[in-house]
Amino acid sequence: MTSPVPWVLFALGLVGGAGSLSAVRPARHEPLTVVSLVLGWLPSEAPVQLWVVEVVVTAALVAAGALDAWPGWVGLAVTVASWPVLVVQLAAGRRAAGAVSSALEDATGGLAVPAGFDPTPRWNTLGHVALAVPVRPRSLRRVRGIDYWGDGDRRHRLDVLARRDGPPVGGPVLVYVHGGAWVFGDKREQGLPLLYELAERGWVCVTVNYRLSPHATWPDHVVDCKRAVAWVRQHIADYGGDPSFVAIAGGSAGGHLCSLVALTPGERSWQPGFEDADTSVDACVPFYGVYDMTADPELAGAYGPGLRGLLERRVFKASLEGDRRRFEEASPICRVTEAAPPHFVLHGTHDTLVPVVVARRFAERLRERSRAPVAYAELPYAQHAFDLLASIRCRSAVLGVVQFLESVRARATGT
Repeated sequence: MTSPVPWVLFALGLVGGAGSLSAVRPARHEPLTVVSLVLGWLPSEAPVQLWVVEVVVTAALVAAGALDAWPGWVGLAVTVASWPVLVVQLAAGRRAAGAVSSALEDATGGLAVPAGFDPTPRWNTLGHVALAVPVRPRSLRRVRGIDYWGDGDRRHRLDVLARRDGPPVGGPVLVYVHGGAWVFGDKREQGLPLLYELAERGWVCVTVNYRLSPHATWPDHVVDCKRAVAWVRQHIADYGGDPSFVAIAGGSAGGHLCSLVALTPGERSWQPGFEDADTSVDACVPFYGVYDMTADPELAGAYGPGLRGLLERRVFKASLEGDRRRFEEASPICRVTEAAPPHFVLHGTHDTLVPVVVARRFAERLRERSRAPVAYAELPYAQHAFDLLASIRCRSAVLGVVQFLESVRARATGT
């Protein structure tokens, strides 16, 4: 009986090669966009760790007789040929620091590094980058499952993350909104490198759940996020936070929601039962967000039909042609005014789910109209969801966001 070991190496080689190819030349057309994300994400964000695993597994398979038949040789050749791509990805991750630094230097609106700012990472150290998987340090405590609406709905829950030995009052606040295409996701899963870094620096971080489609229908999602911000303004002092400075951030659908919250303070139609509550924020940091819900290529980029279908069938439950105004009202790019708060928009050049031109045009609109600081960073070779792991790229992005938020806070307080 022929040993399956050569075929195992053959299969692993093909998967690894496809992943490396997807990382540097991702498919830009549906339905292959999601395939490119799945295959290329790990080579993009953890190239060193992936290389170590591939070397160990390949060596073990070779020792087990993988080269006794031609499939093993093909698998070995493809695997080794893919390794230079991992070097390219490592270099691209290191280049993120320059892209973030340039974005902050080029920010409009008079953004300056605050006096005494220390760029040394508190959590995003090289040790955490080597581990890659973000693990909450013991120095931080997490208060879970706070009902911010008071109705008992399990989706109306938030967590508060802060240092165990932090001061009893006064920490600036970040509200984080998770992504997941408005249909899945959880407050415990995303943005962790940013949250841990800020919390270690004395910030009080709040992660929010909200109702998801198809059970929820737009604008339920943004209504919940606004209600959470209102709760923060009213109650965060009880958890050591300073309600006078509240920033908001999020990724993907969370990037859409956080920017929409930031751009529509006091939108009474989206604040049912709490119309007079303060839902304003002092800064916004959207990661790879969806800033146009109309899928209009003239407005914000060449979305594929998949996004429009998702929005029509599961989120809005209405057609774009039949209810275009509601789609436009839900588009952050259509809600930018001179009163927009400071924004730092981050996006990857190789994002296959949300084309980078979407973020680029949103940042341009902000710079044209907003009186507040606006920074925009395009991260080389970065895919969607580049901040889930504590990668080299993510580390640079996080430290840049920390500098941005501290600069905005210093500007707001005059310190």
